[in-house]
Amino acid sequence: MTITVPPEFDSKFRFILVAAKRAKQLQNGAPTKIETTSSKAARIAIQETELNLINYEIIEAPSEED
Repeated sequence: MTITVPPEFDSKFRFILVAAKRAKQLQNGAPTKIETTSSKAARIAIQETELNLINYEIIEAPSEED
């Protein structure tokens, strides 16, 4: 299996984090966003993330001055 990281992701690490969170959602019963023959949550999550169907937001850590 070859994974293609979309250019919208700044790193492979962030891609994997997003896909892992999506896989957890799928395991907990979330509906899939694609038609697939796969039944494995991790594979479906990777496919959805590769197709840029998963929205995510980077939240900045609060500064120590606050």
